Amino acid sequence: MGKIKNKIYDWKDRLKDRKMFTLVTCLTLMLITLFVYSLKLSQQYSRLTENTYNFAFYQLVEYSNNLEKLLQKAQLTNSIEHHAESFASITRETSLAQSTLARLPLKTQELEKTQKFLNQLEDYSYSLTKKTISGEKLSEEDFNQIEEMHKYSKELVNTLNQLEIDFYSEDIKWCEVERNAGKELSQDQYNDSQSSFANIEGNFQEYTGLIYDGAYSDHITKLEKVGLIGNDINEEEAEDKAKEFIGKDIVKEVIKNGETKDGDIDCYSFSIKTINEEYIDISISKKGGHVVLMNYNREVQNNNIKEEEAIKIAKDYLDKRNYTNMKETYYLINENILTINFAYQQKNVTIYPDLIKVKVAMDNGQVLGLEATGYLNSHKEERELKEIKISEEEAKAQIREKYEITSVNLAIIPTEWKTEKLCWEIKGKTEENDFLVYIDVETGKEENILMIVNTPNGTLTA
Repeated sequence: MGKIKNKIYDWKDRLKDRKMFTLVTCLTLMLITLFVYSLKLSQQYSRLTENTYNFAFYQLVEYSNNLEKLLQKAQLTNSIEHHAESFASITRETSLAQSTLARLPLKTQELEKTQKFLNQLEDYSYSLTKKTISGEKLSEEDFNQIEEMHKYSKELVNTLNQLEIDFYSEDIKWCEVERNAGKELSQDQYNDSQSSFANIEGNFQEYTGLIYDGAYSDHITKLEKVGLIGNDINEEEAEDKAKEFIGKDIVKEVIKNGETKDGDIDCYSFSIKTINEEYIDISISKKGGHVVLMNYNREVQNNNIKEEEAIKIAKDYLDKRNYTNMKETYYLINENILTINFAYQQKNVTIYPDLIKVKVAMDNGQVLGLEATGYLNSHKEERELKEIKISEEEAKAQIREKYEITSVNLAIIPTEWKTEKLCWEIKGKTEENDFLVYIDVETGKEENILMIVNTPNGTLTA
């Protein structure tokens, strides 16, 4: 009987031990699960925080670049209307920059100076906005102060650019900066932390909001596409036009991709396989059977021809396809491919809305692409030009005397209201860049200012 009791007790002890083991195992698993879940939440929070700081930083870069360009343009003319609009924009951009700067976990002495500069710039631009709205012209002292502010704004842009380079090259995270904020640093650590604000020789063109394809390259979609002439065609007719444009002798196979839209133009889309086993994408408009887009993607390894030769090849290419009276305006080289903007010429007037882009390979001069959306939206063989009431000399008088004027021409430019303006196109030079100023020939109103940036890869406008 005693043996039976001992066995029962042993069984109960083992059962207790098993329950205890199970309980401990469950608790351990729960703790591990909670730890993993907490770690995951912490990582998600860190990523969210890092992304928030990154977004704020890139916004600060954008606003700072906008300020630099606005201050540069404000120095060019004596136009009260332009100055009123410019300084209202500067006040707004400065306020946004300050708000964004405050969201970053940076507490350096340089940023305190930056904050002070932005505060002063906001106050000063607001005072100039009130001054110009009241109809008062800026004084020479005002222009001197604007020039000084512009120099500081360039330093700010360069500093931010260098800061991004340092963060990227050293793989620094904003969260690390936040954790170290407020800690006392040794002199060496302090000097290292200031490396981002050292002398700067950076190229910040990726942040400047540059229009990489040149002046007025963003086509305006119009309800009435005046260049889209002709009757509607079917897919078979469009296929014939695509093969004719590419060259029937090199076409091996045509793949039909159905109906698409390119630049809000109804098209038939095709992929053409050539006899060299390469593919060319092409879109033909349903109305009139016009080529809207042609693109041949291939890697261009070498740069064997000069820009002038490539531009001539593109011009001849357009002439042979009945795009006549086209004049090259701006171009950009990227990965050994030259993209040229051609604008229509009506006598001595450049018609910027009628724009065609052509891509040329710099290894052998092959035309790799054509985009005619702007041309098809806007082109007319003959526009009725407005009466010129403002003389060339009157238009030139709006440019401050300290800046050199290199050329004056007539041009039609698109507006944000989907209309067109005939303007005097005045090209000139500052100490740093060339510029374009557009003066309405009827009213004398300044319609636009563009800064021209000459780079190793081409001519850009901002």
